[in-house]
Amino acid sequence: MSINIALLTVTDTRTLENDRSGNILADKIKIAKHNLIDRKICKDEKEDIKIILKEWTKKENLDVIITTGGTGLTGRDITPEALNEIADKHIPGFGEIFRYYSLETVGTSSIQSRACAVLSNGKYIFALPGSSGGVTDAWDKILVHQLDVNHKPCNFVELFPRLKEK
Repeated sequence: MSINIALLTVTDTRTLENDRSGNILADKIKIAKHNLIDRKICKDEKEDIKIILKEWTKKENLDVIITTGGTGLTGRDITPEALNEIADKHIPGFGEIFRYYSLETVGTSSIQSRACAVLSNGKYIFALPGSSGGVTDAWDKILVHQLDVNHKPCNFVELFPRLKEK
């Protein structure tokens, strides 16, 4: 089953041409036979991030939103705060597992990541670090499996029809 994905890079310095992490994710999305239906770059401005994410959560043909960048500890890193303001539910296990896998790659520096995930208007939103290693770990060790309807014992895809239940 192909998943429809939108990709947002949050950065003050990158463009589509030199967005290494975004390009890695775009390639991995294609390799997994999912559909990248929109891709944007925006500055580290909370309101700008929220505008794009809210617009995307209203799209019927969109299942998943992935952001890259803005999950660190500096003053300009505000992606988790933007997600928090539009979240219907938090998915704390995503960040926990991401940091667990990052521990293998970057050691105790993994504690500096605020990678996270939420549900908003029936859409999954995953906030990944801006580093190429971080997005690779997140995709290869978590998302490629959880966005595969055949992954057992369970996956995010099988929950799509029930995400908007009341």
